[in-house]
Amino acid sequence: MEDNIKTELESATFRHLLRHLDENKDVQNIDLMNLAGFCRNCLSKWYVASARDRGIDVDYEEARNMVYGMSYEEWKEKYQT
Repeated sequence: MEDNIKTELESATFRHLLRHLDENKDVQNIDLMNLAGFCRNCLSKWYVASARDRGIDVDYEEARNMVYGMSYEEWKEKYQT
């Protein structure tokens, strides 16, 4: 498989994962950590690390906004139990 096609598929899969998490806000980060070993915050940190590896400066809060679809504080207030 060509690298650009692989990258497109991986990107689409990541976007699908973010949509799935957004549609299942009842799944708490602690549940994800206990069952899967990662959570929304981990995804945000991985996003920042991937950007840094490519010489791109992405703020952690910016990454969390992208993963959560809103500010982390707003998400916690609305959905964290």
